[in-house]
Amino acid sequence: MNYNIVPLNELINQFSRLPGVGKKTAQRLAFSILEQPNEFAKQFANALIDAREKIHFCKTCQALTDLEVCQICDNPQRDHSVVCVVEDPKDVMAIERTREYNGVYHVLHGVISPLDGVTPDKLKIKELMARLSSGEINELIMATNPTVEGEATASYISRLVKPMGIKVTRLAYGIPVGGDLEYADEFTLARSLEGRNEI
Repeated sequence: MNYNIVPLNELINQFSRLPGVGKKTAQRLAFSILEQPNEFAKQFANALIDAREKIHFCKTCQALTDLEVCQICDNPQRDHSVVCVVEDPKDVMAIERTREYNGVYHVLHGVISPLDGVTPDKLKIKELMARLSSGEINELIMATNPTVEGEATASYISRLVKPMGIKVTRLAYGIPVGGDLEYADEFTLARSLEGRNEI
């Protein structure tokens, strides 16, 4: 017997297109939606449509916002002389959760990866250089991921910025809190030794 409900299958297919969502998870999500009241489904659909129609890149930092300029860039309490360069809008949220950083951001929307066809002109580097030319920025914190592509991107931007006399720093990284040395790879241990601080 063939049990085929076209709208349900379409809902499952749409959920399974999301990153990290397999067929079984998509099926659970679809059934969960069907178990909710109609009002919930309408609110859920409206939230999706609103997010797609209203969210765009901040004209200053390229992070996501529903305003012309995001709340971080628009906040006079933030230190606008320090810019933290990140790969992705999710990285802004991660750093903000620490409540330790009071500067502003610039989102590249990726990293240089020639094998994947991502060249510097496909990132938001031109927009970053335009910001730096204002003369108001004293420090650039490179917070790209510690991958080959993240390191290459940080080095590329650093070479562009150095002649401007702007200080370029890199996030420290190494052994995570609660981690064991015996499980750390050589690269992580080497970086931990290089980035050690006086206590």
